[in-house]
Amino acid sequence: MNGQSEAVSAHIQESTLLQPTIQAWKIYLRDQGRSHHTLKAFTADLALLESFFPADKTIGSISTKDLEDFISWMEKDRDVPCSPKTLSRRITSIKSFFRWLVKGGVLNADPAEKVIQKTVICPLPTVLTPSEYARALDAADALRTSANPDPRPYTLLLLVLETGLKKGECLSLMTNHLEIEDPKRAYIHVRYGQSRYRYKERKIEVSPTWVAAYNDYALKYEIKDQVFPWSQRRLEYLLEDVTKAAKLDKHISFVMLRWTSSLIDLTNGVEQDKIRQKLGVSKVQWRELSSKLRSLATENGYPLPAEPVEA
Repeated sequence: MNGQSEAVSAHIQESTLLQPTIQAWKIYLRDQGRSHHTLKAFTADLALLESFFPADKTIGSISTKDLEDFISWMEKDRDVPCSPKTLSRRITSIKSFFRWLVKGGVLNADPAEKVIQKTVICPLPTVLTPSEYARALDAADALRTSANPDPRPYTLLLLVLETGLKKGECLSLMTNHLEIEDPKRAYIHVRYGQSRYRYKERKIEVSPTWVAAYNDYALKYEIKDQVFPWSQRRLEYLLEDVTKAAKLDKHISFVMLRWTSSLIDLTNGVEQDKIRQKLGVSKVQWRELSSKLRSLATENGYPLPAEPVEA
């Protein structure tokens, strides 16, 4: 019997209730190095399953029909709406949980095996085409050199296009996170206060062009600690100012710029693992993202390298 089987069978039997079994599974997932987010999502999914059944329901008495009834309840009868994406993840959680029990020798048959996985087809995000990207930069540059100059839109727009930062990461960026004394070797550090998000921390290059823009911006607005000492809504309005100035039909957002940034890197031949690290996403997340990026490149006129470079 392998290590996994011993870990399961030593504590869990067919007559065991769901709650202690879920706790054992959580320990197993943690020991396998799963992220805090995965642990929280998967165990919450199974806790919902537990709440659906009577308190004395054992794992060995759960049938395929029981699981199908649970899924139907989530879709149609539960007071809290369940999005297609959440439903798909919960089915994945259930299947993983019972597969673990079967592999561990606790159950002889897998009641979740015949449960149909509901695949979610998410629409591709909206991005800037190469021409729109150029128009947006030109418009933002014009805003900072106008009769009543405002360097904020250009500084923010160019930063997100170069780094792919999320909105929250822009708001959390501090002046001591900038390493820009030498514009030719300039970086920003993306940092997180909570230790559980440390895996998202990273160091990203910025261009001499951005450094020059930032220095002008910092001087005008007397930036001391927080790089963007404005509200979330104010930052969104700054991007909307660019949308209007560029006369775009699309509304520029942080998500749009993040995807556009990755597209630019991909078409410039940047190694895919470097793009992944720049975005601060896991290898599992990157599988879906990379597929979407290639579709977005084709649809929006970004020339792809003949053969994408894998790390």
